[in-house]
Amino acid sequence: MTLDSEDMAPVVNRLRRAQGQIGGVIRLIEEGRDCKDVVTQLAAVNRALDRAGFAIVSSGMRECLSSSEGMTAEDQAAMEKLFMTLA
Repeated sequence: MTLDSEDMAPVVNRLRRAQGQIGGVIRLIEEGRDCKDVVTQLAAVNRALDRAGFAIVSSGMRECLSSSEGMTAEDQAAMEKLFMTLA
């Protein structure tokens, strides 16, 4: 299953924001900032990455379900494995 680049544009944007947040976390650590600030930013990065991953899995599920053949048992198992990887 391949990803449609048009469908993935919001995911790419989310990942770019996460990339910026990671840079922010590194700066916080280098500046010796408070632990709470660092952990708060790390939590935000984790949420952004999780959402990007779930959006990718969701897109794959939509693609499988909308295809003329439907979702095969093989596709279902692959999507389930990807979903559980993120859980």
